[in-house]
Amino acid sequence: MLEALQQPWPWYITGPLIGLMVPLLLLAGNKPFGLSSSLKHICAMCSPAKIDFFNYDWKKEMWNVVLVLGIGVGGLISNRLLSPSVQISDATVQQLSALGISINEGEINPSEIFNWQSLFHIKGILLLILGGFLVGFGSRYADGCTSGHAIMGLSMFNPASLMAVISFFAGGLFMTHLVLPFILKL
Repeated sequence: MLEALQQPWPWYITGPLIGLMVPLLLLAGNKPFGLSSSLKHICAMCSPAKIDFFNYDWKKEMWNVVLVLGIGVGGLISNRLLSPSVQISDATVQQLSALGISINEGEINPSEIFNWQSLFHIKGILLLILGGFLVGFGSRYADGCTSGHAIMGLSMFNPASLMAVISFFAGGLFMTHLVLPFILKL
């Protein structure tokens, strides 16, 4: 049983499992699936100022914060107890090598990018701030995050979610193929 959990699961199993979250949440209490709104609820819980945007009954949305905490705890348990193997395609390894990034066996975070020296360098600080701003602005502007739009919105045939998902993927491709190589050369 443990060995089956440690192997990557095929899409035809994980896809329906994720997809079943939509009707489960709708039937359990007419709750939409998404993660970006939990940050709003956390800010509303912790905000000492009387800002209108955070002035609502956040206790009704506590399930969303618990869901996000459960995802974090589940990821930690998975990483520590199940020792998941990371599989990166040979084509991706070759493309990253061309950019000067080496991938060791089982590594998913290349040390050339993810290290303390990079974080405390001016380039790392700018990327962290700019990336955080863009992700926050984008999810707020799109009125939801990738998981909310891609899983919940598309399953409900929401045209705005389709546009958001297309935009998320186009932005990811633009960043991966045009912006990231430029940044890595700096």
